[in-house]
Amino acid sequence: MIPELGHFALALAVVFATAQAVLPLWGAARGDARLMAAAPALALGQLLALATAFAALIWSNVVSDFSVLNVVQNSQSLKPLLFKITGTWGNHEGSILLWCLILSLCGGAVAAFGGGLPSALRARVIGVLGATSAGFVLFALTESNPFLRVWPPPMEGQGMNPLLEDPGLAIHPPILYAGYVGFAIPFAFAVAALLEGRIDAAWGRWVRPWTLASWCFLTGGIALGSWWAYYDLGWGGYWFWDPTENASLLPWLTGTALLHSAIVVEKREALKLWTVLLAIATFSLSLSGTFMVRSGILNSVHSFANDPARGVFILALLALVIGSALLLFALRAPVMTATGLFAPLSREGALVLNNILLCSIAAVVFTGTTYPLFAELLAGAKISVGAPFFNATVLPLALPLFAAMSVGPVLSWKRAVLGPALLRLWWAALAALAVGLISSLHARLLPALAFAAAAWLVFGAAAEIIERVRLFRIPLADSLVRARSLPRAVFGSAIAHAGMGVTIAGIAGMSLAVHTIVALHPGQSTELAGYRWTLTDIHDAQGPNYVARVATILVSRDGRPVVTMTPSRRSYPLQQQSTTDTAIHTNLLFDLYAVLGEERDGAAVLRLHVNPLAPWIWLGGLVMALGGGVSLSDRRLRVGAPRRAPAAGLKPA
Repeated sequence: MIPELGHFALALAVVFATAQAVLPLWGAARGDARLMAAAPALALGQLLALATAFAALIWSNVVSDFSVLNVVQNSQSLKPLLFKITGTWGNHEGSILLWCLILSLCGGAVAAFGGGLPSALRARVIGVLGATSAGFVLFALTESNPFLRVWPPPMEGQGMNPLLEDPGLAIHPPILYAGYVGFAIPFAFAVAALLEGRIDAAWGRWVRPWTLASWCFLTGGIALGSWWAYYDLGWGGYWFWDPTENASLLPWLTGTALLHSAIVVEKREALKLWTVLLAIATFSLSLSGTFMVRSGILNSVHSFANDPARGVFILALLALVIGSALLLFALRAPVMTATGLFAPLSREGALVLNNILLCSIAAVVFTGTTYPLFAELLAGAKISVGAPFFNATVLPLALPLFAAMSVGPVLSWKRAVLGPALLRLWWAALAALAVGLISSLHARLLPALAFAAAAWLVFGAAAEIIERVRLFRIPLADSLVRARSLPRAVFGSAIAHAGMGVTIAGIAGMSLAVHTIVALHPGQSTELAGYRWTLTDIHDAQGPNYVARVATILVSRDGRPVVTMTPSRRSYPLQQQSTTDTAIHTNLLFDLYAVLGEERDGAAVLRLHVNPLAPWIWLGGLVMALGGGVSLSDRRLRVGAPRRAPAAGLKPA
């Protein structure tokens, strides 16, 4: 009964999404207030229907209803309750339903919190979100229906991919999807602005908080995904330029550019068309990543499906959504010109440089990711583009970006003088130089440059706040008063830039990591990075739906015990798969990392790592997301948008 309820709720969501796409847009075009007023109710109706469908799928997994094909293929009765719940979105059909649910949440959020928007703009935004959602919900209903039945139902399910039986799966995909799908709102604002025929400072103010919220989720999702791969897959690294990893990085890069360009729209009513194009491009890259993974074009440990037939549906949907937006842009853009002016040397100019460099990096990553696909399709050549290419091409673009990140915030709006701005950063530059020189004594040139860049970003962010509150130049009490009066967005920006510095320091530290692979019998030891690693025992253990081979390793330094580590290998009889369960000990300055391999002649093969500053990589990502959250809490980003001037020029569509 519950699966049927979910199926009919999914079908009802298609009806709501279609109505949400048609009625508000028609009403906005005709100026019909009643049709425009129906938009919020339709968006909330679709949200309620999809929430019901998703709850039905969770229930089917929790009770192990093996009459549902999706449950049979991805669950089993012995699976722990947490993984029965998270397994709901740990497969293709469930993940598509989660995508649809989050997209409906976007429409519901605009309906609930967009009361300050002009009625026509609000109706158009909700209508565009409905049109986008209608395609995905129809795809879920027709090609990826999670409620299909199987008869007769088997006694036991096939279980899920053991790699996904991890608490990280409970938080990583929903947060990452919230970032991906959240950019549908800026996309909808962009299309609505093109339909309406106007982009102004008020539009920039309205777009920024939605962009910022999506950026925070995507930043946190990428950081959590990298951390999950680090501790769960047992590879010992944090980023491998995997095509699916790149698919998440691309919208983050253009989304970061969008976030900064929207500031220029708000401040100067400049870069309007560029900002609209970035909004379209960012959501398009989110959709493109979905297509490449779901179609089977990209294969990785992150992929859920390899089904070209489903990929054709997504490709058609992709062409319709992106093609329509770009066609509308081509038709409307020529008569929508920028009105604001600013000097190249200004804060606006620094934001433009930021956009150029971020989009250049995105172009490099996109080329390196897709070139092998086109080379094989057009020429039949199998080409592999790996980390050396990305490292060699991204780094020259990243270094000037890092340099500009600290200079830009201390420049004046509209027109600036470089000398006084640099004087405000003299001590940050001196500290970065000192860090770089000290690092060069212990590391190669590139890691030393990375440590210097990290220090430059952290101290540069501090210098911006110090300059604004005039610390050490006026009494401390007065500086505190100035600090309390500063907008939260200023603190949020500084925190996010400092978080990037922390991540860069972690990446630089990981370049100094050391590792070894040894085969040890119980009682034998090996030395690595000043630590003595002794295999004291290896034994079997029974889990709820797996059996494990567990090694016990005593790590000591200078004869004193440091930690006992227990890496293991798990075997899942039902899925006939094996996974590694890494053991990690951290003090936030470095990680001791151990992986158990196969046994040879009674000896356990161990891969041991000492990874300096590894936790800083993910800590920095979370600090960046926190900085975005602090900015989002600024009341100026949520209310008080400037009143729109009367429209001039292009008539609404």
